Amino acid sequence: MPGDVVGEHGVVAEPGRHAGTVPAVPEQPRDLIVVGAGAAGLFASLVAAAEGARVTLISARPLAETASYWAQGGLAAALAEEDSPARHLQDTLVAGRNLVRRSAAEVLCDEAPERYVDLERLGVRFDADRHSDLALGLEGGHTVRRVVHAGGSATGRRILRQLSADVVEDPRIEVLDDRRVRALLAADGRVTGVAIDDGRSLQARAVILASGGAAALWSRTTNPPGSFGSGLLLARAVGAELADLEFVQFHPTAVVGVQGREGYLVTEAIRGEGATLHDAAGERFVEELAPRDAVAKAIHSLLVETGAPAVYLDMTHIDPARFPNVVTALREAGLDPATERIPVSPASHYVMGGITSDLQGRSTVPGLYAVGECACTGLHGANRLASNSLSECFVFGRRAGLAGLDDPVPEGPAPSAPEQDVAPAPSRETRTAMWVNAGLERDAEQLRTLLDDPHPLARLVAASALAREESRGAHARREFPATNPDLDHRHSVIPAGAASPSLVEWP
Repeated sequence: MPGDVVGEHGVVAEPGRHAGTVPAVPEQPRDLIVVGAGAAGLFASLVAAAEGARVTLISARPLAETASYWAQGGLAAALAEEDSPARHLQDTLVAGRNLVRRSAAEVLCDEAPERYVDLERLGVRFDADRHSDLALGLEGGHTVRRVVHAGGSATGRRILRQLSADVVEDPRIEVLDDRRVRALLAADGRVTGVAIDDGRSLQARAVILASGGAAALWSRTTNPPGSFGSGLLLARAVGAELADLEFVQFHPTAVVGVQGREGYLVTEAIRGEGATLHDAAGERFVEELAPRDAVAKAIHSLLVETGAPAVYLDMTHIDPARFPNVVTALREAGLDPATERIPVSPASHYVMGGITSDLQGRSTVPGLYAVGECACTGLHGANRLASNSLSECFVFGRRAGLAGLDDPVPEGPAPSAPEQDVAPAPSRETRTAMWVNAGLERDAEQLRTLLDDPHPLARLVAASALAREESRGAHARREFPATNPDLDHRHSVIPAGAASPSLVEWP
């Protein structure tokens, strides 16, 4: 049924009443507190509630207005007859440039098809072709069509609308939107709850951070302004490890030079349908469906060499009905993709690093979990395979939503929260400095200027990039242009309290 959620023991959650018609959850320990209402947070909440758990979901924005809402990509899963989890795994490993944690990638590739089925049962309707068969898209780095979309490039919007509606209707889930978590609460080495900006402290068996990524730490970005890594800083303040912060994926095709649409992402799926990239003279210069790091670097190198402000995406032969929200957005900005090429260049899009977490989403601090873009399981390695991130939200969101229910109920009053803001927003100066000094290509001189930046995450990104003296995937050092095979499968891990990382191999 559309409102049901598939729990570990079958479909157990029934559609409930609207949240406004049920009594407020009493101020007592919940089973779970989920921070963030994107795809990962919503799905983790629904999975836990399907097991009978009491969940409090906290969102800084109203439901269905998070970064996932704007996701144009789809969900990568081996659903085609000619595809398999093993083939999906191989593509993930190749894209990740010998840094993917194989165990995490195996989990994702094996379980993504099941999560697709879960979403269908929840009521998400995915695109079909004219024969009513599932329409699978092709994106960069994939060797077969395996990307599922909903509404063309409106996948994030469609999924979040459905999941948000399901969350609101579930009487086991309390939604606190327009609230910000200002600190995590910890006692005896365990996270027991959160302090929120309305003055309350809430406790639970476990806290799941699904707070999104950090790509808006860079001034040119495809992300909304709030995506500056607040969850990473909340976790670090209670002793959690962070990892792989130097790996920042720059999306190759973000609109440039167009007022009101600067940084607007033109989905890779359009290139999967045959759109091409051209230089100022009209010549093609790159294999459009190479992994994102390769396409972004090719564009960047051309722009540096020629001094041109942009390259041009030709989608004039693509049916506008396939990608209605992209076409509408461009036309509103005065560009008609049906008749003219679109000026694009790379923009900060996705940080592969985050809060170190295992295959159940557990961080290095008991009671604290991380899923989605704020987490780092090692799945993406040095370069995320397109559309694996949305699959990650559902695969690891489910795992964390179930695992957190095994944690103990906190006893006693809530611990006191720190008075200072542990996750400040970056200034405009910091964001500009990150774009200039930690962009597609970096060097030691540039990175060292960031070690004194006022923003703590900017300093950690710079320290991580300095420590990795090689170029690999989305991390490019001018003075170290080659990949160092001695650093294969070595992740940059920043322990609690440390200012710089160690390069370690994960099992």
